[in-house]
Amino acid sequence: MNGQHFDVVIVGAGPAGLAAACEAAKTGARVAVLDDNPRAGGQVWRNGPAHPRSDELTALLREIQASGNVTLASAARVIAPLDKGRLLIESAEQGGACIGYDRLILATGARELLLPFDGWTLPGVTGAGGLQALIKGGVPVRGERIVIAGSGPLLLASLATARAAGAQVVAVVEQAPLASVLRFGVSLAATPAKLVQAAQLTRGFAGLRYLTSSVVRAAQGSGRVERAIVERAGGRMETIDCDRIACGYGLVPNTTLARALGCATRADGAIAVDDAQRTSVANIFAAGECVGVGGMELARAEGRLAGLAAVDVEQGEQLRRERERWQRFAARVESAFALRDHTRQLPTDDTLLCRCEDVSVGEVRLHANWRDAKLHTRCGMGACQGSICGGAAHSLLGWDVTQVRPPIHPAQIATLMLAADEDAAAH
Repeated sequence: MNGQHFDVVIVGAGPAGLAAACEAAKTGARVAVLDDNPRAGGQVWRNGPAHPRSDELTALLREIQASGNVTLASAARVIAPLDKGRLLIESAEQGGACIGYDRLILATGARELLLPFDGWTLPGVTGAGGLQALIKGGVPVRGERIVIAGSGPLLLASLATARAAGAQVVAVVEQAPLASVLRFGVSLAATPAKLVQAAQLTRGFAGLRYLTSSVVRAAQGSGRVERAIVERAGGRMETIDCDRIACGYGLVPNTTLARALGCATRADGAIAVDDAQRTSVANIFAAGECVGVGGMELARAEGRLAGLAAVDVEQGEQLRRERERWQRFAARVESAFALRDHTRQLPTDDTLLCRCEDVSVGEVRLHANWRDAKLHTRCGMGACQGSICGGAAHSLLGWDVTQVRPPIHPAQIATLMLAADEDAAAH
């Protein structure tokens, strides 16, 4: 791909990115779709050895393949934005490359919010979405006793995936109070498809305990997880024997590339877009979870709108109404499952906050802000570049963690040298 120029480049091959690619390709535009996963589909349509492609993903990929003008590059990461509408990328197959674009669509999705607790680095502790990814990737969990904890609808999706893989989910631990969960359940009547989906995912919570106003405070075990310590409403502590804990507190929009490009973000951290999915930077659009977490249906509607806008095709009113419908659903989810104060309680000082660099909560708390903590402790400077501990620091300490400095991802020296060579040639 090195040196190639495209009419539209889309970063992200989840529901939003693939929907955008289908719409843009219909005009004959040269389109490239980049995704850092080995297979297209994003987290929602992640597939693996025991999980074949969904029918929806198969249909989209067939449409893209049939168009003949879409280049789909998997296992490809954007390392840094360059000037003059260019991106420095690195792929598993081809190494480093520089590509150009006239229009750019960001469909970078979201990542799971993990909040540290005592013992969260024990083997057997993952995120709720992380559990789904592991199972779909072929990790066996049959017969394992699993506690799924955190907040939001992702817990139910993880429940369904774990059960289908033969695990015994012994408890779902939800931080939101029962009244909020019940109100949300009633509100699903406005979206019948989601009501049916919820019933299918939970199967009435048969065979497990659903604990509200509850938080996992510790994971304990000798060498790996053996039990979860859960704080119930009123401060009562309960021990639940288990072999695995999957704990995630919703999703955080992935906006690192957008911020590196200079795109404005909203107060909630998502990329700011107008009614046509345009960002604050000319010729750059955004769609999906990176502009606000709202589920697959909203992501696909936004992706289609962004794809149309990127090739200057008029957006239909019906599609806009569909987007608005799912935006209302997203607002109900946010209201019901917003993190409560008891969830944001800091763990003990010896609990690791940054797992990459072995930095504890106590070490980080000594500093006034994220920048100072990074300078003095290396917190956020490991392999994940703060994608885990940064979200936790923002949620637990209220810190601004939006500073971005390329490279966005760890890269080979040869890739970085390629960028220097390209810049020298351009000048």
